[in-house]
Amino acid sequence: MKIALASDHAGFLYKEEIRKMLTAEGHQVIDFGTDSEESVDYPAFVRPAAEAVARGVCERGIVLGGSGNGEAMVANRFAGIRCAVCWNRESAELSRRHNDANMISLGQRLITLQAALEIVRLWLQEPFDGGRHLRRIQQIDPPGR
Repeated sequence: MKIALASDHAGFLYKEEIRKMLTAEGHQVIDFGTDSEESVDYPAFVRPAAEAVARGVCERGIVLGGSGNGEAMVANRFAGIRCAVCWNRESAELSRRHNDANMISLGQRLITLQAALEIVRLWLQEPFDGGRHLRRIQQIDPPGR
């Protein structure tokens, strides 16, 4: 799977570990940065990652920050993006099964590295249930947007 990856300084360490794991598991990763723990503005890195998913260049996207909230807000500004903030296995599972999330956002300051890696693995494997959930997500982006 082709995956967009981005973080700000507060999510950098987990981003690097997630990138290593994804690559080792055979995924193609496009890393949109940042490249260090030096303070940066997260929209500069999250926006291009979300655009890549919205345009279909990448199938999924993972963004990280301190809490993950700001990163999700940026990603969700793009039509077709459904970015969920995930903090445990259940939130990741439901983001896929019920919301067909094509991006997730993780908060490095709020979860352990082990939890982040488990969330990513589960989220990548979890299917979308469709059915009544499809009708609901079709209402997120109005036609023609």
